[in-house]
Amino acid sequence: MFPFKDDNPTQTFPFITIGIITINILAYLWEILSPAGERYIIYNYGAIPSGLLSLEKTQALHPMATVFSSMFLHGGLLHIGGNMLYLWIFGNNIEDRLGHFRFLLFYLVSGIIASYAHAISSPSSTVPMIGASGAVAGVLGAYILLFPHARVHTLIFFGFFVQVVKIPALIVIGFWAIIQLVNGILSQGLLPQGGVAWFAHIGGFLTGLLTIKIWLPKRRFKEWS
Repeated sequence: MFPFKDDNPTQTFPFITIGIITINILAYLWEILSPAGERYIIYNYGAIPSGLLSLEKTQALHPMATVFSSMFLHGGLLHIGGNMLYLWIFGNNIEDRLGHFRFLLFYLVSGIIASYAHAISSPSSTVPMIGASGAVAGVLGAYILLFPHARVHTLIFFGFFVQVVKIPALIVIGFWAIIQLVNGILSQGLLPQGGVAWFAHIGGFLTGLLTIKIWLPKRRFKEWS
């Protein structure tokens, strides 16, 4: 399945969603064009699990600062493309419901918790984690709870044939979440050599799913006399 848009209109312009996507793109261009080299940037600004837990400074930034910098770095076009596509599809609706400032805080908190979920799952790893996946997973967790029946335009591949199908968000995101959980369990013991930070995805998703109601602004009811 390859989702590419939803049928879920918004009432406000998604300034923060577009801003986050823009910053990610600029950061990726900095990675690939920097004279220091992409590897240097990743190892100095990515979130290293052992450093996050020990707070030992071995990079250009303090480990606590890399929690934020790592959210805007990516390991390739497919990596950033997939993350930004999911953020574009689902982020605007969450921003619309939370408001711009609340959404920004929610996004960052989801990313922070995702980083530590990964660190706890691989406490001795010295491999930097990069990517917006954990924060975006928080958006997905929020979306599946707030808009489970929203229709998502999805490409379904049948061999050489491609069909566009409108599928409820509950199924699209639920399928994604199951994949993260299964792969997270299977990846235990393998991640120190590198790979996908599955537990960052799981941590971010659960953060969005379990806390989004807390982030929602209080509704104001009009009094009638």
